[in-house]
Amino acid sequence: MNIGLVANNAKKKLMQNFCIAYRGILAKHELYSTGTTGRLIEEVTNLSVHKYLAGQLGGEQQMGAQIEANALDLVIYLRDPLSSTGAELHDISNTIRLCDVHNIPIATNLATAELLIKSLDRGDMEWREMYK
Repeated sequence: MNIGLVANNAKKKLMQNFCIAYRGILAKHELYSTGTTGRLIEEVTNLSVHKYLAGQLGGEQQMGAQIEANALDLVIYLRDPLSSTGAELHDISNTIRLCDVHNIPIATNLATAELLIKSLDRGDMEWREMYK
């Protein structure tokens, strides 16, 4: 499965820790990320991550294009709702909207991200193969 990973600046360390904790599961899948988040994940996990541009340089739009093409099966977007700027809120809203339109599961916080990753590991996401 193809997994998209994005984290606001205040949540990048949390994303790194999440990827360390679930490295065994993530290693079985293709990972896609905005540039900075992807680099940080690779540094701490040695996982291979397909990196888009940095989010503010168009990476989130590149991920959006992948979502529109139904090329991602799951998105984990760890956002900071308390300090997001207007531009970040627009990008987050756009990503959520695209996931809703294309029926792609998205997690915006750690609790939901863990539920989706564990569900993926159990095989509960196989319906995505049929949906494509």
